[in-house]
Amino acid sequence: MPPAGASRPYPVTMSTNPAPVRRQPPQVYRRRRLIVLLGLIAVIVTVVLIIVRPGSSQGDESDVPGATDPTASPSTTTAIPTEPTAADGDACATKNIVVEAVTDKSGYEAGEQPQLSVTITNIGKNICVLNAGTKAQVFTITSGDEIYWLSTDCQVDAIDAEVSLTPGTPVSSSVPIVWDRTRSSVETCDGPREAVPAGGASYHLAVSVDGFESAAKKQFLLY
Repeated sequence: MPPAGASRPYPVTMSTNPAPVRRQPPQVYRRRRLIVLLGLIAVIVTVVLIIVRPGSSQGDESDVPGATDPTASPSTTTAIPTEPTAADGDACATKNIVVEAVTDKSGYEAGEQPQLSVTITNIGKNICVLNAGTKAQVFTITSGDEIYWLSTDCQVDAIDAEVSLTPGTPVSSSVPIVWDRTRSSVETCDGPREAVPAGGASYHLAVSVDGFESAAKKQFLLY
């Protein structure tokens, strides 16, 4: 008991209520929500990657047009065809033959008859063969757009002659064809023919041998 006259002390009480929580700034709450959202997205992506494996194909690859079997042998691939290699004695190719029409003069006085011939050159790398006989030769004389003379109009005793052409070695006619300066036709082989215009008239000679044609025509004049 307290002594008489002494004042009674007041009992000391303890508050059981916690101190009020201080409210956080709005940006803190937004940051927390962002972290939660990113975590949810990461979980979804992980699940998708597990279900659909990257690089895996949908369905059987053999059903896809153009799909190839990775286990196929390299020998099954289609080979690219190569151009056959030329050999000595093969038929001459157009790209390797140069035909040149030749006259003995560039101008002929009255009474002079042009002598016509041909030169053939193999510009390839191998010996090749063609028919250089008179049966395979065609000489054509023109002036402007008009054909005045063809060697095949009244040709007789034509022969075939297979010739081997060595690269870089020109071959020429052994006996020239003489043109009598007349107009030819198959109807006038046994009779007189009409003389062609002269007095400085210009003519052109073209030659074909076994189907190979002269690249240029040879010009000459008749006086």
